[in-house]
Amino acid sequence: MSDPRTTPSIFTRGAVDLSALRAPAPSPAAQPAAPSQPDDGPSGPIPGGLPGGIAPETIIDVTEANFQTTVLERSLSTPVVLDFWADWCEPCKQLSPILERLAAAGGGSWVLGKVDVDANPRLAQALRVQGIPMVVAVVNGQLVEGFTGVLPEAQVKQYIDAVLKAGGVSVEAPADPRLDAADDALMVGDLDEAEAAYRKILAEHPADAAAESGLAQVELYRRITGADPATAVAKADASPDDIDAQRLAADIEVLSGDADKAYARLVALVKRTSGDEREAVRKHLLSLFSVAGPDDPAVAGARRALASALF
Repeated sequence: MSDPRTTPSIFTRGAVDLSALRAPAPSPAAQPAAPSQPDDGPSGPIPGGLPGGIAPETIIDVTEANFQTTVLERSLSTPVVLDFWADWCEPCKQLSPILERLAAAGGGSWVLGKVDVDANPRLAQALRVQGIPMVVAVVNGQLVEGFTGVLPEAQVKQYIDAVLKAGGVSVEAPADPRLDAADDALMVGDLDEAEAAYRKILAEHPADAAAESGLAQVELYRRITGADPATAVAKADASPDDIDAQRLAADIEVLSGDADKAYARLVALVKRTSGDEREAVRKHLLSLFSVAGPDDPAVAGARRALASALF
């Protein structure tokens, strides 16, 4: 299982041939009958979409048996993002909901494939899974490598956008093309280069929300360097008035995909503090809002809670 203290690496430039995973089609006599599905459960993928204008499903279970049809063949028309997980993996339970929300918001522009590594060891071995959660994508039958570990939702979305670009799917272009270089530096963990690029953009365009979010992510990664996540959160829970412990725990929770908990933690701390301490906590919370960006609905709710705590 990956260490969430490290900056996850993301690689979207290369592609790996997956032809070795193609299985010959079974003969009609050997082909099993399709299992029936309950009305409220997931159904098998339909590459061409559903009749009557109904959007195709965006989240599917991928197995060794259906990999060719649900992933390789489907990827020829729609990018497929694979989420490798296991029941025992706690970070997986933090990342999967982020991917599922983004898949639903994508409206069928890409498909999320869920791969249980315990049930599908051949797939995990073939795709070189060394730690989970792990995310990769398949575009036009080729592997576009991704990341291992838990990322903030804004950064996961950046990866999805890169996958869509690789697949020729139109995504909103950044307001400043320099953001691409800054985002790439952040994705591969070059925090100094990313910071310099974001600051240069903000010097010319102080209201650039994307650059502000990127800079906030750089600062977040730096703050958690060397921290043990479990120990830090346990310390904060045991010492509710330790401001430094509470802020570090909130950083870790945001990075682990549990931003709502982080926001609530710091809003509660604002209520218990005053003067310079309260202002320091307020500014820290605002920096976490910047990581998510102004359009995140959780940020809107947390801002209202912060306003109530202040006044």
